[in-house]
Order: sequence, then structure tokens, then C-alpha cells
Amino acid sequence: MSAAMDVEERERLGISKIAVPLADEKMMKRCYKLVKKAVDAKMSRRGIKEVVKALRKKEKGLLIIAGNVTPIEVITHVPILCEEQDIPYIYVPSKADLGLAGASKRPTSCMLILTPKPEAEYQELFDKVKKQIIKRTPTWDTTV
Repeated sequence: MSAAMDVEERERLGISKIAVPLADEKMMKRCYKLVKKAVDAKMSRRGIKEVVKALRKKEKGLLIIAGNVTPIEVITHVPILCEEQDIPYIYVPSKADLGLAGASKRPTSCMLILTPKPEAEYQELFDKVKKQIIKRTPTWDTTV
């Protein structure tokens, strides 16, 4: 996958048009590695229901969303909840790969990686991924 995936490639993979920002190959690998480490540390929430519940309870972290969820209406409200609470989020192309990274036999539509405790082994990776997600996330001027 190229950094700027063209429209035909996105359609071929079943990735929604609203999947912005979409992780490139390198970022995707980092996200999956972070998911594996967070799941091992039991510091993650998996699936729409669990993630929305965690967001409503004001749990902090970063969100990884699958870009090929159908129907897309199932997850369209989640980025809005994240933006309201300043939680960075990124889309990855495949819900199957996200589920696999999360040690699940089932595809997963989204995963919330909770902010690690200071002594956590994935702290450095979490900070690096979070910084890169924030750089890629589009911002809108709401002062108009």
C-alpha cells in the first residue's frame, strides 16, 4: 500500500471513504504491534459496544478503527466521541487483521488502547504511535 492510497485501491479492499486518517504500511505494523502489547497487558477495549462504554466512562488512550466495517454506520459515531474527548484515532484497512493482532479469532471493528501506566512495557511505543496519529489527523476550524 502506498502512503496515498488511490480510490480504486480503497474500493478494491472495501475501505470506506470516511476512513481518514488511514494508516500506511509502516504505521499499520506499529498499530498492530501496539495492540498485541496492550492486549498482553490487559489494557485494551475491543469492539464497538465495549469501546463506546469506555469512552462514555472517560477512559483515555488511542483508538484504532477498521476501515472495512460494513455497514459503516455502525462506527460513524465513534470518531465524534473521540474528538469530543481529545482521543486520537486512526483507521487500519482490515478488521480481520485488527482482530488477529488483538488475539481474537473474530474480526474486530475497533480497539481502544488505554493509556499505559508509567512502568508499562509498551509506554514508549504508545507515545510514538500517538504522536504520529496526532500528526496525521485532520483538524477543522470550529471558530467560524
